[in-house]
Amino acid sequence: MEIQVIQKKIFEIRGHKVMLDSDLAAMYEVETKVFNQAIKRNIERFPEEFMFQLTVEEWESTWSQFVTRSQRSRRKDSLPFAFTEHGITMAASILKSDTAIRMNIAIVRAFIELRKFASQYADIIVQLKDLKDRVGNHDAHLDKIYEALDRLLTKQEEETDWAARQRIGFKTDL
Repeated sequence: MEIQVIQKKIFEIRGHKVMLDSDLAAMYEVETKVFNQAIKRNIERFPEEFMFQLTVEEWESTWSQFVTRSQRSRRKDSLPFAFTEHGITMAASILKSDTAIRMNIAIVRAFIELRKFASQYADIIVQLKDLKDRVGNHDAHLDKIYEALDRLLTKQEEETDWAARQRIGFKTDL
């Protein structure tokens, strides 16, 4: 399976990059029910930072955006499990088939590529934030400059009363 296909099955939920149990089961070529039974038999290997069950709100939000129609048909009482990268690796150690091993390697590679991509652009994001911070106040500063110039020009026009002005220069009637 191509890395891009796997990456499309990686979601961000609760601040973690995760894959859903049904996607993993399909990749490992087992039924979701069989996959989850194997996980539950070894639940001590899956602390919350490795795996967690989605809430109804998280599930509805996720499937409305990304999940295929067949995955939507899950009963509400069987909310999917989300596996972090470490949980996926642990799941592959439970499922010992050749397919599970190959898919685990591909999934780990997909996560590695995501991290590389994120790190390549992290410094660009920092630079954009710095630029935004620096330039963000320029509009306010320019407005103040325009207001000051406008006041100076208005004041100068008010002070310039041409008729009341005393003439300067050479006077002949002394």
